Amino acid sequence: MSAPPIRVVDVLEPGGWSGPLADHVTLDYEGRHRRRIVLTADHGTRFLLDFAHSRLLPGGAALELEDGRLIEVIAEREPLLEVRAADGVALLRLAWHIGNRHLAAQIFPDRILIRRDHVIAAMLEGLGAKVREVTAPFDPEGGAYGGAHQAHDHGHHHPHDHGHSHVHEH
Repeated sequence: MSAPPIRVVDVLEPGGWSGPLADHVTLDYEGRHRRRIVLTADHGTRFLLDFAHSRLLPGGAALELEDGRLIEVIAEREPLLEVRAADGVALLRLAWHIGNRHLAAQIFPDRILIRRDHVIAAMLEGLGAKVREVTAPFDPEGGAYGGAHQAHDHGHHHPHDHGHSHVHEH
């Protein structure tokens, strides 16, 4: 029987830590949105995440283990759509449409990254966007409900209506 996994005691935000790394763990967006799970890092370190609430582990963060070791979180490259517009106002308009559909989005000054979805791509192109498929790490915005790097969650998981027509991607 193997030893129990070592517990994570803190998540140090990107740029908020220094020192040698004991290991790193490479996870996609879904894999980095966790509450409680035993994970094995890329070089074999087993550890336990046990948070009070689900949270998004941002790429570049470090997980501090109870023995002081650090495990870096690496955002895995995944299939995304890069959304660009003719100018800043047009990009803001596209961002509004993306947000109105509750889609996870990573926002840059000149582009927006979202998960691949051919229906959304067609809608955005119809609104004048330049959309192309890319493969990149995905660190979307946390949203108004959870603060930085916290995933959006209404707190209920059943079909529901907010008075506007769209499909949720929770």
